[in-house]
Parts: sequence; structure tokens; C-alpha cells
Amino acid sequence: MPAKIVPDVELSKGDLWVFGYGSLMWRPGFEFIEQVPARLIGEHRALCVYSFDHRGTPEKPGLVLGLDRGGACRGIAFRVAAKQGGDTVDYLRGREQTTNVYREVMRSVWLENEARQRISALTYVVDRGHVQYAGRLSLAEQLRHVQQGHGRSGNNRDYVLSTVKSIEAQGFRDEQLHQLALMLHDDTSRHR
Repeated sequence: MPAKIVPDVELSKGDLWVFGYGSLMWRPGFEFIEQVPARLIGEHRALCVYSFDHRGTPEKPGLVLGLDRGGACRGIAFRVAAKQGGDTVDYLRGREQTTNVYREVMRSVWLENEARQRISALTYVVDRGHVQYAGRLSLAEQLRHVQQGHGRSGNNRDYVLSTVKSIEAQGFRDEQLHQLALMLHDDTSRHR
């Protein structure tokens, strides 16, 4: 299946903004000149992607975040200098598109700074037609997948807890992820 990518003409207009809502918030992996708390309207953060690579395997899938239809999502907008835009996009495609479960899109994002400006940012939205789209899972199902998930980027539990820690550092909460984090902490306490 070919990658769903933004045409280069859309990416070549000055500095590049990238919207991070999951691991990009705590491990961007690319150089940037500014990071600003931001909000995307129209999609929400959800553990809705089975991970067959970074945080799981096809035999024991983990769960990672995707932007899914409806609602809003708070995250971080990273501004990348124009001269590094191409390298950044190449890096992100290598990282985010290993199985093409995301659609690479430009979305309007509201910066939560004094100017409250709207910018266009590169982001990765789940492809609902992809085999790895998990849809809306119960917390018990999420917990089971996160507990079993381990892939080339590490275990799934650390991914969820690092994301929750990053969300808290930004000064907000994601109720679903925070509930799952509590369940993961409780599970760890029981096994000691």
C-alpha cells in the first residue's frame, strides 16, 4: 500500500510546523526552533492503532495513539526552519509511516500563545481503513494490549506513561489516558 503523503509543494512554503500529540511530544527526534502548546480541532487523541512494529508485533500487538475523527486534541506545535524541513519530513515518514497506518496531512492548529494564531501543521491522522485501525476499545482491552506490547522502540507501557507525563507537563489531562496510566501503575504494584 503506498504511503499517504502531503505533496512537496504544500511542504515548501517557509518554516514547517509539525503537530505532536503522542510520542512526538516527548521525543520529537528532529531539530526545531520553537515549540508551542497547540490545539487541533476536529480530531481527538486515541489509543486506536494496533502497533505491529514500534510497540508490538503482529502476533502480540501493542497500542499507539492516532488522531481519530471528532473532538479536539491538545498537543505541541514544533516550528522547523525551512532549510531543515525536507530532512524533518523524511525523518517523520521513516518513523511514522513504517506500516502506512497514518495519513500525512496538513491541519489547522491553534497556537496557545499570546497571539493565539492559527497555523497549518503537518500531522499524522489514523487511516480508518487500515488493518491496524483498532477503533474504540474498552479500557480493559487497551490495558491488555499495552501490557503485552513490546516492539523495536520498547515496551508499550513506557510509551503510554511517557505520553501521560508529557501531557501533565503541558498542564492538562487526557482522561482516558490518565485512567489507563492508573491501571498500569496498579498492575505494577500488584506484581511487586
